[in-house]
Amino acid sequence: MNAYIFPGQGAQFVGMGLDLYENHNQAQELFEQANDILGFSITDIMFEGTPEDLKQTKVTQPAIFLHSVILSKVLGENFNPDMVAGHSLGEFSALVANGTLNFEDGLKLVSQRALAMQKACEVQPSTMAAVLGLDDEVVEKTCQETGGIVVPANYNCPGQLVISGEIEAVNAACEKLKEAGARRALLLPVGGAFHSPLMEPAREELAAAIEATNFSVPICPIYQNVPTTAVTNADEIKTNLISQLTAPVKWTQSVQQMIKDGGNSFVEVGPGKVLQGLVRKIDSSVETSSGTI
Repeated sequence: MNAYIFPGQGAQFVGMGLDLYENHNQAQELFEQANDILGFSITDIMFEGTPEDLKQTKVTQPAIFLHSVILSKVLGENFNPDMVAGHSLGEFSALVANGTLNFEDGLKLVSQRALAMQKACEVQPSTMAAVLGLDDEVVEKTCQETGGIVVPANYNCPGQLVISGEIEAVNAACEKLKEAGARRALLLPVGGAFHSPLMEPAREELAAAIEATNFSVPICPIYQNVPTTAVTNADEIKTNLISQLTAPVKWTQSVQQMIKDGGNSFVEVGPGKVLQGLVRKIDSSVETSSGTI
């Protein structure tokens, strides 16, 4: 069974999407439509901006979404998913690709999500850290025993878990995790504590927008970050999408469930190959590839 997977923040690079724009009329039309919807020329930043320009959350998230979604549309008949999943932001790309959301609504929600997250980051300085080489249970227990707000945020693959929270609490947890034998526990260059309780203001803001948006019955199940199981009910998809901002991304568990349900060919649609690497670390027996024209 074909599993199509969509990357999240961090996969961006200058020049992303330019080949699609230059070689496919459908892609050019969708990129221009995106410029109109967003009210600024995101294509200028994607194609020829600086890495700093592209790193702004309000730019990064729509840019990755556009690259992924437009590529899936240009693939045409070669895009034939039996199941989809997206890592954090990538869940929105997956929901457009499987027909739950239309292109315009998906882009608007991603833009609102990015701006809401940016605002939440400005309210309280916060951060995230990658922890390598420890069992999930050790990281979870350390977070629980550390004062302040620090929680598991991204279960990326066995032995790789990202924690998120207040700067002091994350730093304290990192020291404890190094003492517990972590190979590395290092702060990430991010704007704030994504997928933690500190994103609650953003969750509330995005919830209203999601509730007001039409979600259709998808062409195939999505394995969402929160429940990690196959979902096709539009109301359930909305609920899980709202929860996602303050809940952890359970990528390891989602991929394991997809494989259990028959997924044996994982195709990454969008910039980079990060998710393919994670899938291979979760289960080296499955095929992985990039969606290419």
